[in-house]
Amino acid sequence: MSKKILILSASPRKGGNSDLLCDAFAKGAREAGHTVEKIRVQEKKIAPCLACYGCRGTGVCVQKDDMADILEKMVEADVLVLATPVYFYSMNGQLKTLIDRTLPRYTEIRDKEVYFIATAAAGKGAMERTMDAMEGFTDCLPGAKVRDRIYGSGVYQKGEVLETQAFQAAYQAGKRA
Repeated sequence: MSKKILILSASPRKGGNSDLLCDAFAKGAREAGHTVEKIRVQEKKIAPCLACYGCRGTGVCVQKDDMADILEKMVEADVLVLATPVYFYSMNGQLKTLIDRTLPRYTEIRDKEVYFIATAAAGKGAMERTMDAMEGFTDCLPGAKVRDRIYGSGVYQKGEVLETQAFQAAYQAGKRA
């Protein structure tokens, strides 16, 4: 059965390590017959949440930026892939801002299969807090199931991830999605 897969690549560098893992995942998923859309979060205008609760009862944020379209795609997708480089033992600001802005409709992001991708110069152990933070978000999504965590550890320079096991792991995860 073909699935709609939405990849949210929070890499600020096009072709950066976490972005390359997203591409590997997408390639595997397309080969498996799935429909894939990758959004480069860095290229979208997403303002921080104002905590004004203007969305309460309406499901619509008062801010007019790219988030409404992204949120609609998140609701419609069968599979979500959240990808980020690790900054100071956590996800980067681009992904966190996007997550915070799901507030108007997060309860509609339901029954998703979810994959996490993270890259860091440090080892796998230093990435656990990032994975836990992403899982904290999915804990708030009704019926979400985390399917895999892909660790692109020990990579710093752009492109280094191509020579790691994580690159093949991302491709294989996409094929299994």
